[in-house]
Amino acid sequence: IALAIRYAVDNGAEVINGSFGKDFSPHAEWVYDAIKYAASKDVLIVHAAGNDSKNIDIEPNFPTDEVDEKEFADNVLTVGALNYEYGEKVIAKFSNYGKRNVDVYAPGVKIYATIPANKYKYLQGTSMASPNAAGVAALIREYYPNLKAAQVKQILMESGTPLNLEVVVDEKLIKIPFTEASISGKIVNAYSALKMAEQMSMTLKTNPKL
Repeated sequence: IALAIRYAVDNGAEVINGSFGKDFSPHAEWVYDAIKYAASKDVLIVHAAGNDSKNIDIEPNFPTDEVDEKEFADNVLTVGALNYEYGEKVIAKFSNYGKRNVDVYAPGVKIYATIPANKYKYLQGTSMASPNAAGVAALIREYYPNLKAAQVKQILMESGTPLNLEVVVDEKLIKIPFTEASISGKIVNAYSALKMAEQMSMTLKTNPKL
């Protein structure tokens, strides 16, 4: 994973999607260094939160941008998965969650996705939600190239649609406010994100020192 991140950065990637994860990392520091390297080159990493129905503030999912409850990089966006049902089941039953370690949510159930042999299939997982968010990030970086990776992350989180409801999470089926399931308490909204990106981009052009 560390080498893959470095390879992508060195070959021109501006957004890296990470549809993978695990409970334990034997050499986590290698990946931390790769994430910091990506940050130094202004590359955004969008990462799937994981599919274990757990609170990753308590039970970690790697790779992560946190060490000892402190974020060490500002270029990683961690994405949880949404169900297609609105209401208390709006977070996919398999999705990990976390007020400190999940940044935002995106659609992750019944996603019509590509598979080998040039075919398509309905799939689910935070591995589907992450590229949803990464796609929006790529749109922003394409149309507003003066925005930095950290600013794109900020836009995706701040421009999202808030949900004011209680949701079921965890394998124990506990209920919490949607606002407690992630840092932003929002779901990715491409239209709002592009509007905010345009405003931020224009502001930076007129005030480049900001």
